[in-house]
Amino acid sequence: MVAALGGVILWQNTFDVDEHRVTIRQDGRTLSGVLSTPRDGRARHGLVVFVHGDGPIDATHEGGYDPMWEAYTRSGYAPLPWDKPGVGDTPGDWLGQSMDDRADEAVAAIAWARSRPEVDTARVGLWGASQAGWVLPKIAARTPVAFVIALSPAINWLRQGRFNLLAELHAENASPARVQRETAGSDTTRRLLEQRATFEQYVRILGDQDGMTAGRWGFIARNYTADTTADLRALRGIPVMLALAGRDINVDTTDTESVYRAVLAPTGQLAVRRYTDANHSLAKRSLEGSELKITFTALFAPRSLFADGFLDDQRRFLRDLRGNAAPQGS
Repeated sequence: MVAALGGVILWQNTFDVDEHRVTIRQDGRTLSGVLSTPRDGRARHGLVVFVHGDGPIDATHEGGYDPMWEAYTRSGYAPLPWDKPGVGDTPGDWLGQSMDDRADEAVAAIAWARSRPEVDTARVGLWGASQAGWVLPKIAARTPVAFVIALSPAINWLRQGRFNLLAELHAENASPARVQRETAGSDTTRRLLEQRATFEQYVRILGDQDGMTAGRWGFIARNYTADTTADLRALRGIPVMLALAGRDINVDTTDTESVYRAVLAPTGQLAVRRYTDANHSLAKRSLEGSELKITFTALFAPRSLFADGFLDDQRRFLRDLRGNAAPQGS
């Protein structure tokens, strides 16, 4: 019985991709990545360049990307993510980056990939989640891309932060007094950022809030004015799939959809997909709050972690490009 269960777990967690550890050079720095190539026998493949969301994320997202990689390789595309600086085998510190730094990093990875014989340079596109929403348009403004897949991207850093705060308080049935107290603390944080306060000043005024560190404070101070509205114009004329979670408490997906439609829908290149039973990571919300359910699903049905239709929609989006989408500016 144990052997049979082990066999099922191994089978369910074996994905139809060939993974290759790669090293990307950027201005004297090194990015450690993974290039996963399709097993379709073709000499050249399209490329999906991964731009992570917030946090210390490695190239594989601890294996969480595997089902998406398989969907992409089966559509003839090779995914390319890398360890964030200071994570895995990539030196540095991701907290020291601006959104422009992250865009430059991706541009370097794309230049590296385009030099490889197995990459079809006319079919290089972007994938990005959450915080990557501020990075994707900056990349497209710097180098030609053929498509973009954006998962629950935020528009404005400060609006997103306030939405997240209020949504979490609502989910916890917070009292009016707590809502007022935490909103006031958020307002104070904004004022300190505008005043370019140091981390020491922040701690002196607000104390140790949610485990804030000097590095995290510096990262926020460097990026809190981010707003992608104007940058989105760089995606006009490029096929964009916008995937939105219906149960997202991190990002106001209604705001995101409104802005994307205003900027991109007139070009006819925007496809919006909503997943009503999905959380911010596009996983099924029904799995939240139960480590047992998450663990069981990850072991026995990892492709079922994501919202119904999510993987199929991305696979169809890539297949519908049919290899004819030339990168903007080419």
